Amino acid sequence: MSAEAHRGAFYGRRQGKRLRPKQAAGLSGTLPALQIDCSGPVRPEALFSKAKTGFWLEIGFGGGEHLINNARLHPDIGHLGCEPFINGMAKLVLLIEQDGIDAIRLHNDDAVQLLDQLPDASLDRVYLLYPDPWPKRRHYKRRFVSDDNLARIARVLKPGGEFRFASDIDHYVGWTLARLLRSPDFVWTAEQPDDWRLPWENWPSTRYEAKAIREGRASSYIIAKRR
Repeated sequence: MSAEAHRGAFYGRRQGKRLRPKQAAGLSGTLPALQIDCSGPVRPEALFSKAKTGFWLEIGFGGGEHLINNARLHPDIGHLGCEPFINGMAKLVLLIEQDGIDAIRLHNDDAVQLLDQLPDASLDRVYLLYPDPWPKRRHYKRRFVSDDNLARIARVLKPGGEFRFASDIDHYVGWTLARLLRSPDFVWTAEQPDDWRLPWENWPSTRYEAKAIREGRASSYIIAKRR
């Protein structure tokens, strides 16, 4: 096990403000039907009643803006989402209810639990967008991007599958690129500056990106392909 092995949770608090009645009702009434059981092996194709052409995973989806947008644009894809923060999960569940979307399944805990239960080469794409940068040096071990977690992601991606990462924290972008470039499993696809300076097609502005823009920080959008 490397120095960057999984040690403790990669997320902070589990809940913020008290949930509104509709949000609480969604968690108790709707979430159980969408919940992924990670107590044993998880077969993505078995999670959906209709056959899917592929499967994408978003790790730490925040308020769910990006995940719900992907599900609206690509209903033929099975969308898996992990988010331990209860308030973010409650927001997404309400959006799923409102849109009547049946292409999303959810895990409300550490994404490592799901990654470790997925079969080899079972996903076509994995997103990690604006993760907690854990800026203090003593907390670097809690950053989700590590050699071990990149190996986990590589295992579940199909050859040619994509790992997509976005952040407005320069140090974390550099940290991530350093680990991707030394990984035997990934190739960074950028050929020119705009390939990482501009968001990819159909990108919906998220609240994290909006905050970065307000505070004068530029974001980076990285795509790495599975060898």
